[in-house]
Amino acid sequence: MPASPPPIPLNSLVLYKNRPALVGQVGKKLEIALDNGDTASVRPKDVTLLHPGPLLTSLSRLPARPDVGDEVLAAWELLAGETTSLAELAELIYGDFTPAAAWAVWELVQDGLYFQGTPDDIQACTAAAVAETKAARAAKEAEKAAWEAFVQRAAAAESHPANERYLQDVVDLALERRDQSRVLRDLGQAETRENAHALLLRLGYWDETVNPYPQRFQLELASADALLPSLPAETRLDLTHLPAFAIDDAGSADPDDALSLDGDRLWVHVAAAAALVTPDSPADREAQARAANLYLPEGTIAMLPPAATSQLGLGLNEVSPALSFGLDFDAAAQIAHVEIAPSWVRVTRHTYAEIEERLAEEPFAGIWQLTRRFYQQRQQAGAIEIDLPEVKIRVEGGRVVVTPLPPLRSRDLVREAMLMAGVAVARFGQERGIPLPYSVQEAPNESEPLPGIAGMFALRRSMKRSQRQSAPAPHAGLGLNAYVQVTSPLRRYLDLVAHQQLRAHLRGEPVLDMAALMARVGAAESVSGSVRQVERLSNRHWTLVYFRQNPDWEGEGFVLEKNGARSTLLIPELAWEEQVYLRHDLPLNARVRLTVTDVNLPELTAHFREISA
Repeated sequence: MPASPPPIPLNSLVLYKNRPALVGQVGKKLEIALDNGDTASVRPKDVTLLHPGPLLTSLSRLPARPDVGDEVLAAWELLAGETTSLAELAELIYGDFTPAAAWAVWELVQDGLYFQGTPDDIQACTAAAVAETKAARAAKEAEKAAWEAFVQRAAAAESHPANERYLQDVVDLALERRDQSRVLRDLGQAETRENAHALLLRLGYWDETVNPYPQRFQLELASADALLPSLPAETRLDLTHLPAFAIDDAGSADPDDALSLDGDRLWVHVAAAAALVTPDSPADREAQARAANLYLPEGTIAMLPPAATSQLGLGLNEVSPALSFGLDFDAAAQIAHVEIAPSWVRVTRHTYAEIEERLAEEPFAGIWQLTRRFYQQRQQAGAIEIDLPEVKIRVEGGRVVVTPLPPLRSRDLVREAMLMAGVAVARFGQERGIPLPYSVQEAPNESEPLPGIAGMFALRRSMKRSQRQSAPAPHAGLGLNAYVQVTSPLRRYLDLVAHQQLRAHLRGEPVLDMAALMARVGAAESVSGSVRQVERLSNRHWTLVYFRQNPDWEGEGFVLEKNGARSTLLIPELAWEEQVYLRHDLPLNARVRLTVTDVNLPELTAHFREISA
């Protein structure tokens, strides 16, 4: 059996929780006095005997950690690599084993540079070990000094190349990859993404061109890159004799729909995305994970590989493959019949502004009449039209360009034609039992309508979110009984799914069943909300950059809503909404002349001052 430890004498010096203690009473438990003035009752096994005493003086008389003098170095050199005891080492260094010497030696052992171990078994470190420990401690001290210098620079907002090595945890917090930051903590700041963003701006590590929102929402920063097959050889309806017009905003790079008029038949041609992107192919899975194109002012991140647009974009080649929807109408201008066919089309590209000037010409006049009647039918069915300003924001050469989108009839023409195709596909799918992702929306809660632009703002806020489901149901906002989005398969994943279902049916192949369809709907909808939110936040970010680039901006706002001392204003030329303190109590729809006084990029806010008209 191992020998029992010797009893702890009265007035001896012991070690308790790595601090010295004086034994005042002995027994089953020891009463000890601690160096901070407290006392404790402990078991003998809870302490380590350093010196049997008697220790008659106060613990405060014990020496602090000793300097490493010649005696310590001589003892270490003599014992290097060997073992000794606390008593022997004290006598070797101090010439006597007293309580003070015992504690001084134990402090050397706790320091660990030259000696390590226990009171009964102390190891003198080797020269190599001492050199290694010294190097490690020097590096630690240097790192501490560098960190303190960085914190001082950060507090003073001083940029410096050496800052970069410490800022990664700030970047990670700003991008919501983590929820803590040692940097902000040591600066005494709340560990929030906004504070992290602000610090990165102050230190010049980020500038105003850094848009953090795609990464915060964990969206891809590059377009899809899956390989695509060649266009399959198959029979296609030749519609190249019909002039076809792809009508988009200036600068649009992914034309996926076009219009033709063949007598009384309206053709809506849509890029044949499903011919290249089949269900569960690598490109399909990648598009499903992205849900939609991500349109940012600094560029577009596409859900499909660039080759899909270059091969299928309507009007990008002399002849384009399409899935064409031929719509026939009855005497009441209702859609009476739809023909859906893979096709070849010859498309020319045009802007809305160009077609606006040609609406009196054919075929645009004829298309306008068809789409106008369809619009009137939707209005009679309760469609809700929200007329609020829209803008297009883009970054060109580092400058932010904000372009208002005027309410052109040519936009209405294209919108109504696309809705007509969606209604026709919904009916086609219902009649043939094809599972499709129907777009539905409940009616908003009834409320007292308000006039003017404030009324439009209130109406928009009352609208309920549209959803996708496998069964047809009304879309209240559009005034439609059943509707399937089908005209943007290069840009929206569920449009692509609808195309895959239609293509399989037309080819006599199995279509996805309801469960498989809804699995795709669920996967896409889990991401599409983030895509829309990132687009909204990114537009807001870059509009704030626009204000910073134009510090003398002045403009006009309209009162949309009143919230106590603050009013929500809309600046139409920028489609910007902000809460502003006004000097006067102005009614809804009142015009206010404004100038921008401050921009806070991390908080996504701007401050405005009311100025005289």
